[in-house]
Amino acid sequence: MAERKIRDERHKISNKRGNGQLRREIWEDELGNITRYNLAYINFHFYPGDNGRVIGFDNQHGYHHRHFMGKMESVEFVSFEEMENQFDQEWSLFLKENIER
Repeated sequence: MAERKIRDERHKISNKRGNGQLRREIWEDELGNITRYNLAYINFHFYPGDNGRVIGFDNQHGYHHRHFMGKMESVEFVSFEEMENQFDQEWSLFLKENIER
């Protein structure tokens, strides 16, 4: 089945809120099922490696995994919605913990 990219977003986070960028790429198949995704919080100030990816979730390389400041670990996949919720919680918490210092 052919797949198509349904989201390709970059959102700048203001300097006041912690700076950086949110990146979301999502592909679906002809039936509307999510086939690929890439969710990333990018901020070279916090982590200059891995193209600035501080936190990320994707399913490249044939499995679902999480990136955190250069380290990668597999994650249990329940649904794309759960992955996106987990990503949103983690980058928000990261900024809150690191900006309020």
